[in-house]
Amino acid sequence: MSTSKNNSLRIVFMGTPDFAVGSLEQLLKADFNVVGVVTAPDRPAGRGRKVQESAVKRFAVKHNLKVLQPTNLKDEAFLEELKSLEANLQVVVAFRMLPKAVWQMPENGTFNLHASLLPQYRGAAPINWAIINGETETGVTTFFIDEKIDTGSIILQKTATILPDDNVGTLHDRLMELGSHLVVDTCKQIEAGTVTRQKQDENIALRPAPKIHKDTCRIDWEATIKDIYNHIRGLSPYPGAWTELVNGGKAEPMKIFTTEMEQAGHDHSIGKLIAEKKSLKVAVKDGYISLLELQLPGKRRMQVNEVLNGLNLKNGAHLR
Repeated sequence: MSTSKNNSLRIVFMGTPDFAVGSLEQLLKADFNVVGVVTAPDRPAGRGRKVQESAVKRFAVKHNLKVLQPTNLKDEAFLEELKSLEANLQVVVAFRMLPKAVWQMPENGTFNLHASLLPQYRGAAPINWAIINGETETGVTTFFIDEKIDTGSIILQKTATILPDDNVGTLHDRLMELGSHLVVDTCKQIEAGTVTRQKQDENIALRPAPKIHKDTCRIDWEATIKDIYNHIRGLSPYPGAWTELVNGGKAEPMKIFTTEMEQAGHDHSIGKLIAEKKSLKVAVKDGYISLLELQLPGKRRMQVNEVLNGLNLKNGAHLR
C-alpha cells in the first residue's frame, strides 16, 4: 500500500462479521482514508465463554485503525466521538440498524452493502433465503441508507449465479468478494461526484429475508425433494438444518449439512431411513435424499460413513 491516500474522502467503516472484512480490506488496498471503524462490542462466546472480538475488530487492530465499539448507537459520548473523526462518508457492511443521528452525519451520506439484488431479499438473511427459495441468481447492492431497513436509493448492483450445489458458505464467500469491489467502485463514484441514485421498485412481488430462527431450520420431509435439498443447503454450514431421528423408540435431534437428490419412485413411508454399507438415505415424496454430512447430539460434524460406523439403526428408524 502506498503512503499517500487516494482521495478527499474521510471514511468511517461500520461492520462486524467476516463478510464485512472483505470490503474493509479492499478499501485499504485502494488507498482510501479510513479514519475509524465502528464494530460490535466484545462478547463472551463458546463453551468456555471466552471474550471474542469481532472479525472486523481483529482486522482493524492489525491495520492500526481507530476502533469504536458502542453498546448504544444513540449514546451522546459515542456520537461526539464519531463526529470528532470528521468523516464525510460512512460505509456499512453487515452491521446493525443505524439511528438517523448516525446515518445522516457525514456530508456524503452513509451507504450500505447488501447481499442481494434489492429490492428482493431485504432483511437479515438474504444469502440463506435466496438458496432456500431455489433462486438461480442473486447479487450485491450498494444503497444510501434511509429510515427503513434496506429501502434506500440504489447506487450500484452486480449479479452472481447460484450454482446447483452452492451452500451458504460458498455463496457467502463469492458475494463477499463481489461486494468488496462494489464498495470500492461506489466510493470512487461518490468521490468523483458521478454517483447516481435509483429508487427501489415497490410495485413488484417482493421476497423477504427475515432472521433465521430455530423453527425455520426444521426440515419438512413432506415437502418436495427439491425444496428439502434447497432448505438444507440454504442453512449450511450455519446455522444448520435439523430434524429428529426416531430410532428404537428414542427421538433425538440431528443436524444435516450436505445431501444429494435421487429422484425415483418407491413405496416407502415418508421419512424412512434406508441404510446401506456406506450410504444413508431418506425416503421423500418423489425419491430419496442421500445424507452425506451430519451431526448427532454432542458429536462433531461427520461424513455419513463415519456416522454409520457407530449408529445402530433399528427396524422402523425414521426422520421426522
